[in-house]
Amino acid sequence: MAESEKMDKAVAIVYDAAEGRAPRVVASGKGEIARKIIETAREAGVYIQQDPDLVELLAKVPLGQEIPTELYRTVAEVLSFVYKVNEQFKNKLKK
Repeated sequence: MAESEKMDKAVAIVYDAAEGRAPRVVASGKGEIARKIIETAREAGVYIQQDPDLVELLAKVPLGQEIPTELYRTVAEVLSFVYKVNEQFKNKLKK
């Protein structure tokens, strides 16, 4: 999940290796829609990455479409960080 600092735009992506080669854009919007995307993500415990430049680029990707190859590296770095944070959180819960 990426969101702008003002939270006026948000884009949600999902990656499932069984469904495709790259992450797909599953939600995108501004204003009230962005706030709903962010609220839904928080309620689901999804990590939110604030990166206004990435949001601008991802917002141009049509819903349901895979991200373009030019964004693979940037999105991979975000996903790697998210997976690491999630794993650390799970480990804390086990203790």
